Amino acid sequence: MPSIDEIIKVRTSASSYDPARTLSDSEITELISLATHAPSAFNLQNWKFIAVRGDEAKARLLPLAYGQPKIVEAAVTFIVCGTLAPHLALPATLKPTLEAGVITEAIYSGWLGAAENMYKNNAEFQRDEAIRSGSLAAMTLMLAAQGRGLVSCPMIGFNSQGVSQLFELEATDVPVMLVTVGYPGTANWPKKPRKPVSEVLKFA
Repeated sequence: MPSIDEIIKVRTSASSYDPARTLSDSEITELISLATHAPSAFNLQNWKFIAVRGDEAKARLLPLAYGQPKIVEAAVTFIVCGTLAPHLALPATLKPTLEAGVITEAIYSGWLGAAENMYKNNAEFQRDEAIRSGSLAAMTLMLAAQGRGLVSCPMIGFNSQGVSQLFELEATDVPVMLVTVGYPGTANWPKKPRKPVSEVLKFA
């Protein structure tokens, strides 16, 4: 198994996939199981994933992703969503953490109250949180894929409204990005250079 350092350093956004190689539903499920270990505020876990892996579903998604070939060539394209109004589901979502003894009843009640105060009447903050949570889960998904010898690509080039309608997303589901995952093709670029750390890091 490669180290997490190696996985991070070699992962790159792939445009070329081997269309002859697929992933089973159990393999897809394992990837999402790992993706759900991403962090979220209050342990909201306010994300949702739609795995587009059948030929017919890929064909429907393709025009909504502006005809990008990776949609049909990748083994699966995940529609990664964050969910709005996360405070409404938090009592049930957080209950297992309380029952496991990770937090006390006082912390449980305090988090529920804090989350309601933060999100209840703040649509903008709800959307920000949905995008944060969806993005963290998407990155975790891509690292999980890389660790299994797969390649991936986050995609923001898609018709969000069209995707929501076609795949019957809930009104509270925000499509954050598409993530293609599969086995590499033959035409992917090598890792693109990164800025020097000195340009992006400041010590305070």
